Amino acid sequence: MFVDRVRIHAKAGSGGAGVAGFRRQRGRPRGKPTGGNGGVGGAVVVAASPDVPTLLRYANHPHWSAGDGTHGEGDLRHGRAGDDLVLPVPLGTQVRADDGTMLGDLVEPGQSLVVARGGRGGRGNAALVSRRRRVPSFAEQGEFGEEVGVTLELKLMADAALIGYPNAGKSTLISRVSSAKPKIADYPFTTLVPNLGVVGVGDRELVLADVPGLIEGAAEGKGLGHEFLRHVERARALVLLLDPTPLQEDPPERQLEVLLGELERHLVELASRPRLVALSKVDAVGDVAPYLSWAARRGIELHLTSAVTGEGVESLMHAVADLVEQVDAAAPEREGFVLHRPLPGGFSVLREGDGWVVTGIAAERAVNLDDLTVPEAADFAAARLTRLGVDAALREAGAEPGDDVRIGDLVFTFDPEEPS
Repeated sequence: MFVDRVRIHAKAGSGGAGVAGFRRQRGRPRGKPTGGNGGVGGAVVVAASPDVPTLLRYANHPHWSAGDGTHGEGDLRHGRAGDDLVLPVPLGTQVRADDGTMLGDLVEPGQSLVVARGGRGGRGNAALVSRRRRVPSFAEQGEFGEEVGVTLELKLMADAALIGYPNAGKSTLISRVSSAKPKIADYPFTTLVPNLGVVGVGDRELVLADVPGLIEGAAEGKGLGHEFLRHVERARALVLLLDPTPLQEDPPERQLEVLLGELERHLVELASRPRLVALSKVDAVGDVAPYLSWAARRGIELHLTSAVTGEGVESLMHAVADLVEQVDAAAPEREGFVLHRPLPGGFSVLREGDGWVVTGIAAERAVNLDDLTVPEAADFAAARLTRLGVDAALREAGAEPGDDVRIGDLVFTFDPEEPS
């Protein structure tokens, strides 16, 4: 099954907790702090691979999770980092966030994008020693990994795309010039998914795409071709295949008009994409002179072909290869991109009912300690929040002593005069 669009849920690994540990010495119940740090959680990474043809595996299994970091231990033993989870996707896959933001366009082998970051590991008490805190009795908790939904959308990477009405002979042509094995029958819409074939033209190779047939109104949703018009977007050149047989209600000149109109309605620049025009099934047509005359009047070089007998096929493939070379020389190879997304800094203060909510990774990290019932840990968290500016921001927003303030899962009473 060909799957070219799917939404997945990615959960990065959580960081391991730091530990409060001490070196045991006779006569000193609390010696030097030796608590190790927790390991960072694994990330979820999407990576382009030439070995993956479709997004089928993600349609069947939309939920993916990376490994958690392990907790720290005493004697300065740090936790192990969680394993990253790498999700291979086909070349030409675009990754979008749920708000529509394009996070990446992966077109090169190995190009990758972190879609969910692993949680930071908590620091053990050995890492929290300072001149004022010689023997801290607390440690940090690990952070939860990100949980995100993203949409993966495949746009095929092809040198040229075959465009035509249903039953115009596209599948027969690609099966003759490559090892692709598309479904071929004598009824409309036998091609339900795009097919890719590698075509050898002398000492050159090109990738040819067979897109399901277009009909008038395809760009507005008629027929099947509209579902796959996006696969034409990356093709360097187009081959418009016209069918002169009575099987088609429209004559070739009308077919050309409809095909160009549908391409333009889908994406304006497709109408000016370098293209060739070919007449298929000439073995079933008695006199091709009228078509040649029409093409000459329009200034069109019309390639006469028959995929059944092979007439004109080799000449057409050489012309396609020549056109692709010209396009490559005129325009550089399209590069993919990965959107740089720095970790959000700072915090924000919002009113919530009779209380307040402070959001932001900096504020959450300030209170991310293992036991805030320990006075030393509570003082440490309060000092962190004050240095960060949370107290001042709450006062400026209108918070009064005694108001409830929530940071993450923690709710405390706002008392700027007595932070402990």
